[in-house]
Formats: sequence, C-alpha cells, structure tokens
Amino acid sequence: MMLTHLGHSCVLVELADTRLLIDPGVFTSNLSAATDLDAVIITHQHPDHLDQARLPELMTANPRARLIADPESLTVLRGLGLDASGHDEGTAMIGGVTVTPVGRQHAVINPALPVITNVGVRLSAPGEPSIYHPGDTLAEDPGAVDVLLFPLNAPWQASQEMTAFIGRIGARQAVPIHDGLLRPNGRAIYLQHARDFGHPDTEIIDLAGEGQHTVRLD
Repeated sequence: MMLTHLGHSCVLVELADTRLLIDPGVFTSNLSAATDLDAVIITHQHPDHLDQARLPELMTANPRARLIADPESLTVLRGLGLDASGHDEGTAMIGGVTVTPVGRQHAVINPALPVITNVGVRLSAPGEPSIYHPGDTLAEDPGAVDVLLFPLNAPWQASQEMTAFIGRIGARQAVPIHDGLLRPNGRAIYLQHARDFGHPDTEIIDLAGEGQHTVRLD
C-alpha cells in the first residue's frame, strides 16, 4: 500500500491497484498527484475536507472516479452538479478495496454550533494493510486496523484525547493528519505527544514534517 499525505486531512491511498482520494479540502495546496482515481471520498462538508471550488474540476479530471460522501454532504455535492452516492448505502467495493463506513456524527466543536454528519472510512483488501480515516471524530471504533490516520490538532480535540485515541485503536502504524492549523513549533509538540503518550507498540510515521509525503506500508 502506498499512502500520500497531500495536506491537512487529504490523503491518497493506493491499495490493491486502486487509487482512492480522501477529503480534498481547502488546506490541500496541491492536487496534482490526484490523477487516475477510482474514487473520491468525503467524510463531511467542512471546507477543510471538501473544497467546493476545486472538486468539480477534480472530478472532471477523473471521469471514472466514484464520489462517495456522508449524507449531509450529498446535498452540497449535488448543488455543484456532481453525481455522488452516500455512505449510508453501506459497504462499497471499489476495485479491489472494501470501503466500510464508520460512524455518523462530527465531534462537538462548540455547543453553540450544530453537529453535522461525519462518516469515517475503513479501507481493506486481501493481503494488504487495512487503514482507517476517521474524518473529524475520535468516538468511533473501526475494529482492528493496521494503519490509523489520526487528527493531530483540531478545535474539537485536546492533545490528551488524541493520544488516548491512538492508544485505544492500537494500530501497528499511525500517520498524523488534520494539521493545517499548526505552525511548525506547535506541530512538533503535538507530534511528540503522539509518540510519547499514544501506544507503546504504534509506530508514528510523519509524512508532512520529515520532508517526505509518500510511504509504502506493508
């Protein structure tokens, strides 16, 4: 499996000869690698996960890609003239990959704000590592996974909640995402917390801060 972090929560997953892009949002500066896609997956409608300005062009450039989203994002996508299907239709097969929806709600940001839908995804294929992208929640249980994509920082998340999430999931490897609000010095602190207080058997692989953006995971 090849995993490329394209910025913030946007990742390109190459698994079982299938290319899936998750959460291309406004903090993703460069989508040039997002070609020959089999699917684009949206966990929720916030702009840092769904860039309404660029998504139509992205889908035009990837005409065979399926667009899959959480229930409330479907209205947004159809308003953009895009054909999309909902996670609530259940587990989907995209190429050789099983896409399993996980969860229904975004984490609470502030009691004054409405709670929107958020559907994370577990990706799996025979003989390949499984991977979980939670979108914006730590509350769900994807079952056993080999690779966890974990939010490093968010307005709805404390550092101790992030490290507890890593510890609870107990994946063999974990990759920080959702880091677009952090300056380098703050990012380094959150990353060190993940390594020191997460899970003793989880290897933290940082694809944004170490000069690399793609890794092969076996």
